[in-house]
Amino acid sequence: MKETSSTIDAGIITALKAVVGDTGWKSDADDLEPHLTEWRGLYTGSSPLLLAPANAVEAAEIIRLCAEHSLAIVPQGGNSGLTGGAIPGLDSERPEILLSASRMRQVRAIDTDNFTITVEAGMVLADVQSIAAEHDLYFPLSLAAEGSCQIGGNISTNAGGTNVLRYGNTRDLVLGLEVVLADGSLYEGLRGLRKDNTGYDLKQLFIGAEGTLGFITAATLKLFPQPQSVATAWLAVSDPADAVQLYGESRRLMGDEMVAFELMGQLAIDMVVEHIPGCRNPLDTGPVWHVLAEYSSARAQVDLDEQLTAFLGNCLDSQLVSDGVLATSESQREAFWRVRHGISEAQKKAGASIKHDVAVPVSTMPEFLLAADKLIAAALPGVRPVSFGHLGDGNLHYNLSPPVDMAAEVFLSHGPALNTLIHTLANDMGGSFSAEHGIGYLKVGELARLKSPVAMTLMRQVKGALDPQGIMNPGKVLNSAG
Repeated sequence: MKETSSTIDAGIITALKAVVGDTGWKSDADDLEPHLTEWRGLYTGSSPLLLAPANAVEAAEIIRLCAEHSLAIVPQGGNSGLTGGAIPGLDSERPEILLSASRMRQVRAIDTDNFTITVEAGMVLADVQSIAAEHDLYFPLSLAAEGSCQIGGNISTNAGGTNVLRYGNTRDLVLGLEVVLADGSLYEGLRGLRKDNTGYDLKQLFIGAEGTLGFITAATLKLFPQPQSVATAWLAVSDPADAVQLYGESRRLMGDEMVAFELMGQLAIDMVVEHIPGCRNPLDTGPVWHVLAEYSSARAQVDLDEQLTAFLGNCLDSQLVSDGVLATSESQREAFWRVRHGISEAQKKAGASIKHDVAVPVSTMPEFLLAADKLIAAALPGVRPVSFGHLGDGNLHYNLSPPVDMAAEVFLSHGPALNTLIHTLANDMGGSFSAEHGIGYLKVGELARLKSPVAMTLMRQVKGALDPQGIMNPGKVLNSAG
């Protein structure tokens, strides 16, 4: 860990602490430690001070003071990101203040007729889901870290998750934002409008910007009717090409009732069974590839079940699917999803990993997997691909585990070369090297390498206009030239 000594004037520190009161700051090394390490342990940074404002007014005053004294600010939500985007002091020569949304957890409003909820940025995603459910409504953003990630961080990273196929990314779920800008002024855009054609859609600047343009303090989010029926299937297919064909036929039949379509390799399932207590392979057989498909509808449960059962029966008859099981209870459905959501945690427990969060057109997923496997096998014989992801939206987590008996530090030293191979392949196939995890600190160089010069110029111009001092999350997303 880097030293957390501060060159900030003591008077400024005192002024910043006064804004949030005695319970709104941390400076002790032990208290700061959980906020300074990235979830996978790849990055450990430093900061002399964490500030947790209780409201937008306090956040604005903090940022105003920091701007006045040219102090850098690193916004942080639940610190569940995977690219180091919320870790302070990674390579900056100046101290960076951590700005946490953790105390901002109020529901500002819920409008059941407009199907919207307005919440503060520190609210945990699972709590947003629960509050919506209390009103017989549904907030569809769902991901493995939903019990700890915060809605402000979800918005800042444009989180994806398992329901993108039907409901879209976080960007598609946000109607309005409240944001403190880099000079301490407050952008008040909390409107629950689905149509507002009055110039630039300013909220979109901050969605996916990873705190580099401002500090999100609240959001107005779309809600949906609670599904009246849900059907979930765990299926075995012989290869990704069959999975793509199954996806296409399923979507044509079920339309927007298809919510999720997940693809998982056998090694990913084996790791979950070995390392996550209470999880087991839903099928007794050991297929090479698994599909988890979920559907929801406003129709009666029996109607959805009958349609899905008939469809899957046809798939079994045609041998497109070799085996499968439908969840017959909510507990069984949850067990299926525990296996899917447990993959990242299981790989972490299994040892070192090199992660790739890529996207390619759905039709090219089989081709990508074949090419990627050949590339990494040639580059590092014995490396083990742990492939899984959201096939329905083309997002693949092409993660790598080391060859058996290879030391973690040796394996990780191959990371830059393997990253270059996989990211270049995805880019050359019309895809993206960062589908839902963002750029953060980890992928700054790759963004500069693979993004077009025109796009990089535009992003730097936006950054320069909104944060001319470069105090908001410096060194993240854009390199120092940005």
